Amino acid sequence: MDELNKKPKKVLLVEDDDSLASVYLTRFEAEGFVVKRVPNGEEALAATLEFHPDIILLDVMMPKVSGFDVLDILRNTPETANVQIVMLTALSQESDKERAKELGVDDYLVKSQVVIADVVERVKARLGL
Repeated sequence: MDELNKKPKKVLLVEDDDSLASVYLTRFEAEGFVVKRVPNGEEALAATLEFHPDIILLDVMMPKVSGFDVLDILRNTPETANVQIVMLTALSQESDKERAKELGVDDYLVKSQVVIADVVERVKARLGL
């Protein structure tokens, strides 16, 4: 394996629920990821440019800027257009999934339908791990 593949992958976790965020943070760090967590969409935009994540786990319903808006902005910003983005949300409506797809999401997971191990596996699969 070359040196490039040994570098830990970076996950940006955008989640306003502190207890949920800490569970995800702990699990991803245990899996060898470098994780940065921000509580809202506004900070997510700044963190994406500073932290250069390999993948973003993005909640939809957040204070200030919604996950849909964050997704839209990231996809329309040249520096962040190709970052992998996985929505992790309570919104299970088909219309929400469609909207996320139209905005260019890479994957869409509904919190009530997945356990943390599923999320970790999806992230690893997306990053080719």
